[in-house]
Amino acid sequence: MASNMEMTLFTDVEIIFGLSILILLLFHRIRLSPVLGFLVTGMIAGPHMLGIINEVEQVEILAEIGIILLLFTIGVEMSIKELWDIKRFVLLGGGLQVIITTALVYYISLYMGYSPSTALFLGFLVSLSSTAIVLKLLQEKGEMPTPYGKISLGILIFQDIVIVPMILLTPILAGVPSTSGDSTATFFLKGIGIILFVIISARWVMPALLFRIAKTRNRELFLLTIIFTVFGTAWLTSEAGLSLALGAFLAGLIISESEYSHQAIGNMMPFKDVFISFFFVSIGMLMDLSFFLENITILLLLAAVVILLKSITSGLVTFILGYPLRTVIITGLTLSQVGEFSFILSSFGREFGLLNDSLYQTFLSVSIVTMAATPFVMTGSHDLSRKILKRTKNPILINGLYLKSMTPRKEDEELNDHVIIIGYGFNGKTVSNAAKTAGIPYVIIETNPETVRHERENGERIYYGDATHEVILDSANIKSARVLVVGISDFIATRTIIDVAKRMKPEIYIIARTRYMNEIKNLSQLGADEVIPEEYETSVEIFSRLLKKYLVPEDDIYAFTKEIRANGYSMLRQHSLKSKKETFSLKDDLPGVDVVSFKVKDDCILHGSTLKDIDLRNMHGATVLAIRRDEVIIENPAADTQLLSGDVLIILGKPERLCQLRRFMEGDTEESSSESCSL
Repeated sequence: MASNMEMTLFTDVEIIFGLSILILLLFHRIRLSPVLGFLVTGMIAGPHMLGIINEVEQVEILAEIGIILLLFTIGVEMSIKELWDIKRFVLLGGGLQVIITTALVYYISLYMGYSPSTALFLGFLVSLSSTAIVLKLLQEKGEMPTPYGKISLGILIFQDIVIVPMILLTPILAGVPSTSGDSTATFFLKGIGIILFVIISARWVMPALLFRIAKTRNRELFLLTIIFTVFGTAWLTSEAGLSLALGAFLAGLIISESEYSHQAIGNMMPFKDVFISFFFVSIGMLMDLSFFLENITILLLLAAVVILLKSITSGLVTFILGYPLRTVIITGLTLSQVGEFSFILSSFGREFGLLNDSLYQTFLSVSIVTMAATPFVMTGSHDLSRKILKRTKNPILINGLYLKSMTPRKEDEELNDHVIIIGYGFNGKTVSNAAKTAGIPYVIIETNPETVRHERENGERIYYGDATHEVILDSANIKSARVLVVGISDFIATRTIIDVAKRMKPEIYIIARTRYMNEIKNLSQLGADEVIPEEYETSVEIFSRLLKKYLVPEDDIYAFTKEIRANGYSMLRQHSLKSKKETFSLKDDLPGVDVVSFKVKDDCILHGSTLKDIDLRNMHGATVLAIRRDEVIIENPAADTQLLSGDVLIILGKPERLCQLRRFMEGDTEESSSESCSL
């Protein structure tokens, strides 16, 4: 028999799911974010409104699992190399953001009459942003690879780490003496140990372990291994005094270095989506709606102040990192909410008397309002950045502190009939290498100042700047350029770049890359001459290789793929491909003919003979199309080609003649049954 607690939790989970379905359906109809729907679900079902959820603590445990799985998937999608690439965002960006925000809130709180200890503690609380909400929204929109996505991730990682010393400082702020003099040294030693554990596991242990697990072809065993790794690493970091979420992120990094990362994330994704919903529901349950309604004006005003202050501080840090105004604005607004780890920290502050009941409820209400506003703020950040940029004339503000890196060299000032490449990621590097090989003049525009500095030192023709601005494209001499290639991940910036470029030079040929199918039409209407959707191109490449395996002529494959790419891949978007008689089919166009392979062995009658000697065409009605010798393919072999042991002959002919040929090759002169003649 199940215990009352188990039945209560089961009932609560069922209520959450049922209520979430109704609210999410309603929010989908009125085009509101699912995150907001889960927050509202928690408010309605929580103890401060209808009170139909009894085991709030149990729901919070499920919510913590959601955060763990979310951070794990983020870690798997990255790699240790990619994390190292954003170390500047983590250390410099995250450190400055926390210090500046904490200092501003501290002085504002002192001005409002709070004690220095409480003021500093409030600075800690406000400085943290929501890893769960921000990363989920960035993932859903496909904006993780963008500059503001990477900067946000780096700052959030630092915040997840800095929560630990904040918790250690909380009793000291409250005047409680420290019980351990070497706690800080021990903490750093444990941290170094965990870093070594991650590097060793990612490099040697996990790839070898997952290889052995994968060899069993047992899906359950593979899934259990992944789950054990995630929660084991999270537990390890928790024991070291770090957060569970950071441990899950490190577990993801460990697995990301193996070739089984895609399978791991595929197995964990459904669990993540379920459990992360509990996190947002649990946050909604914390809000006391009666307290909020009684003080709604002041609470909304405070929430607006927090959003504005955090937008300014995070944006300022992004500007210091050297990024242009558009990235500054979007990053600032992306990190403008209060984070989930602030709720954990606030419970310590309440325990040690740094927050009274009224201040605690005020903090909860303001924080939840900022979280609920995040989907709207992030969506509106792009429009707001465009409006601000139209009214901004200062070139340093528009293009960042690295504007001087955009100044063309003397040898590049006379570029003519060249290619302008926007973005120096994988696509940008590929295009620039191809242009360099073909001797085509080109210039690259990139918004990552570190990349620009490094590549310029290596002699690359690359400049810093935000190509959404006319002045940047003008500096790249767009008036004399023939082609513009947009290879960035930010689809909103891609739209703007195409629009600006076509206005500056209507006849320029624009090739744009996109991850989204619905962007093909939008980008084409803006003026893109060719739009390359990643998913469709992958499908086309797979299909063309499939046709090659079925011996379809190269000309037909080329014509077919050209037709697929025509009119914005309309053929693929119609969800049905009409069969065309022009494509070659061995079965339909050459009925009664087969292609088989035969391996020449040491005792084979053909061993040592030439094709002229055996005269297969006249003697057996068969034609040798090719010979595979080790790793070499001999196409249309000459008559004097000698057959050696180990050669594989690719032979075309009618099935019955091929069967007789096989018996001849094996030295079998007796009549065989039809069964023995099957090839």
